[in-house]
Amino acid sequence: MTGCAHETDATHVHRHRSGAIVTSAQATLHCLTGCVVGEVAGLGIGVSLSLSVVATIILATALAYVSGFALGALPVMRREGVSLIRAIRLIWIGEAVSIGVMEIAMNGADYAIGGMSAGSVLAPTFWLGVAVAIPAGFIAAWPVNWFLLRRGLKNCH
Repeated sequence: MTGCAHETDATHVHRHRSGAIVTSAQATLHCLTGCVVGEVAGLGIGVSLSLSVVATIILATALAYVSGFALGALPVMRREGVSLIRAIRLIWIGEAVSIGVMEIAMNGADYAIGGMSAGSVLAPTFWLGVAVAIPAGFIAAWPVNWFLLRRGLKNCH
């Protein structure tokens, strides 16, 4: 399944022709948006409170999951007219896997750059870590989203 659940037949045919690569890139960008909100908030809180790197990673990952699931569930709630819990049940497997892969790559890249160890969110190293982590997360999750979409385990939102 390469199309989105809310597409018309004409849109589905267009997406099918343009390939799963475009659809998976769009799904990955959507997922990345939610992850970045939580990730940056968690990193900022962790650095500002001088938490350990491990505590900062745990906080950033937890907030990325919360914001990622929220951003994924809201369109499903509107489109399907379902509750938050039902929307999460519909999207959980695709989102959990995609966010997990994205978070591993993002936190790994940020750690390698030293952004988590920056003395302040005002330090250039902090923002360099974020700037490197975002494309790393996208690159890591794109093929995963392609696979999930092809297997019908994830839908566009």
